[in-house]
Parts: sequence; structure tokens; C-alpha cells
Amino acid sequence: MFKTYKSTISSCYTGHVVQAVVINLPPILFIPLRTFYGLSFSQMGMLVLVNFVTQLLVDLSFSGVIDRFGARRFAVASGLLAFVGLLIFAAASLCPSEAYYFMLAGTVIFSAGGGLLEVLLSPIVNSIPTDEKAAAMSMLHSFYAWGQAGVILITTLLLACFGASNWPLIVLSWSVLPLLNALMFIKVPLVPPIPGHERMRLSQLVKIPYFRVAVLAILMGGAAEQTMAQWASAFAEKALNMPKLVGDIAGVCLFALMLGLGRLLYGFYGSRVNVLKVMEWGAAAAIVCYLASALVQTSWIPLISCALCGLAVSTLWPGTLVVTAEKFPLAGASMFAILAAGGDMGASFAPYLLGAVADYAPVLTSHASEGAEQFGLRCGMFFAAIFPLCALICFRYLQKHSAAKSV
Repeated sequence: MFKTYKSTISSCYTGHVVQAVVINLPPILFIPLRTFYGLSFSQMGMLVLVNFVTQLLVDLSFSGVIDRFGARRFAVASGLLAFVGLLIFAAASLCPSEAYYFMLAGTVIFSAGGGLLEVLLSPIVNSIPTDEKAAAMSMLHSFYAWGQAGVILITTLLLACFGASNWPLIVLSWSVLPLLNALMFIKVPLVPPIPGHERMRLSQLVKIPYFRVAVLAILMGGAAEQTMAQWASAFAEKALNMPKLVGDIAGVCLFALMLGLGRLLYGFYGSRVNVLKVMEWGAAAAIVCYLASALVQTSWIPLISCALCGLAVSTLWPGTLVVTAEKFPLAGASMFAILAAGGDMGASFAPYLLGAVADYAPVLTSHASEGAEQFGLRCGMFFAAIFPLCALICFRYLQKHSAAKSV
């Protein structure tokens, strides 16, 4: 059962669903947590910040260690950390007076597991012998999108069926998945790491302009993806005046489904096309989606644009990993760690910048207070078009220099 590389790939697919759990589960529970434990908005925002910062620190800290010791022990540890972190997070219900500290501790631990998965999964799949690396990588990353949509829909359904007071049981139910993933990685075959004397040093890699542009490209690609992912629901509700349920489903879930569909389609048909060309067209389409969301005054066209943005940005992150790995085949897991850190950085700061623009645009323009929220969010969406625009410029550079000899 665990003797072929198909089982290895299945374990990596499951790992991306685990990552979707640790990123997307806590925000769905924010309202119950605020109700039962009196959390402030800043405390809830801190949980999100801790999640992403922890993953970013793990990306950077383990860039060289995995190459030295191999992926298996870290892959197993990632599942166990996610499992333990979710248990501690759920245990907050046992100590209401100290609940927030349990949530913080649990977030740090399961985010460390998520960060390890982000560093590990792409190089593991990239190392498996195949002529269709781009398709395999795109398929891998599609499972994050399926996991994101599944976590949102299933958790929302469970909260509706069993009541918000049973949120700890929902968290415990999700914790089974990373435990199973850890057990899977104990058995599956893994390709041995590149020997140290053959591996390209990170100090060499960061001096090469192509690699620096690739890091900027994935930073902007991550920014273009996560800005829409995190703001689609609020934009639909506040800027388009749609009910919250419509905003959640037609905003976040539909975006995630389109993101997964784009990666799935590229997984099936990607070997027939140039991945950098697909990424260029995707970035250009994302610019149009952001501008349409910001400027079109009807409700449904901006909502459709939010959803289609998921399709447009679907190849930006995994595609950058592929073209960089092709350019530097001897770079090892440390290269993927730096790229993951770049993507996480974009995913962290870009949604914040949209929120800042949405807050300050009405003030700076003296816009009427009754329409300030809608005006501010549309300004934020207009501003956010800069992220896919910068990604497009980076992809044009990579395309121009991709034919040069690999290092």
C-alpha cells in the first residue's frame, strides 16, 4: 500500500489539506470564540498574525536543515505538530479564564506544522521522477484550494447542525487528519536528498538575479491570491450589499473552488503549454478581475470577477516553484523554503494593505460617511491590482531569461 511513489504523492496531497485546516479553521470559529470567551477583534487578528509569522519563521529556519537530514522525520513531525496544536486549541474550552493563551499556544504549534508542510511538500513532489513537473506541482497545490473550500463548508455545516458551543469537538474531529498524515509519511518512499557536495549553496543562489526575481514573483503571486481570498467575503457583503451567507459562499468558497479548478486543469493539460505563458495570462486576467471588482457598479459582475480571480491566480504560486526548480535543479529544499517564505510574506502584508487603503481612502477623499465602507473597499480592490501587475512584470523577465543555461 505504501510502496510506490503514488502513495507518496497522495500523502503530499493530504498534507496540503492539513495546511488548509490549520490556516482556515480558526477564522471560521472567530465569532463563537468571541461570543463564549469575549475575545476582542485585535486578539482574533493576533491569532491570524501569529499563524502566518510562525509559518514564515519555520520556512526560513528549516531551509538548510531538511537538506542535511532528509525530509521524512520532518514530514512526520509536521503532522504531529498540527495534531497536538489543534488538541491544545480545543483544550481552551476546559479553562475559560485562560482560553486565549491556550489558543495562542495551539496556534503557534499547529502553524509550525503547517510551515514545515509548506517547506516539504513541493520539493518532495518535485523530486519524484516524472516528465510533467509543472502538472504535478499544480495538482499538488490544487488540494490546498479543495481543502480550503472543504474546511469552510464542512465546519459551517457542523456549527449549524450541532451548535457553536460544540466547537471544540469540531476542532478535535479535524485533528485526526494531520495524525493520519504523519502515519502516512512514516511508510511512503521518498527520494534521497541531493548529496551535500553536489547541492547548490543558498549563498550562491541568492546572488543570482533570476532567483531574486522569482522570489519577488511568488511574493506578488501570493499577494494577488490571498488578498482576494481573504477579502472576497467582506467585499461582497459590504461593497456589494449582499447577505453574509452569499458573501461567504459566493465569495470565499467560490474563489477557492475556482483556484482549485485552475490548478486541476493545469495538472491535466499543463504539459501541452508553456507554464510561464500561462502565468503571464493569469496575472493579466487577475488585473482585470481586480479592476472589474473595483470599478463596475452592478453587483454580480464584481462578484463574478472575485470568483474568476481564483482561476486567474491559480498557477502563479505553483508555477513559480516549477520554473525556479527547472532553472536550479541542484538547489535542494532550501530553495523551496525561501520561495515559500516569499509567498507567505506576500500573503501576510498584501491583505493588510488593502484594509489600510479601505480605512484611509474615505478620510483622505472626504467621502460621505454613509458610503465610506463601500468606497473604501472599492479603492482597496483598485489598489490591489498592483500585485498581479508586479507579478506580470516578473514573469516577463523570467520568460525572457528562462532559455539561459540552468545553474
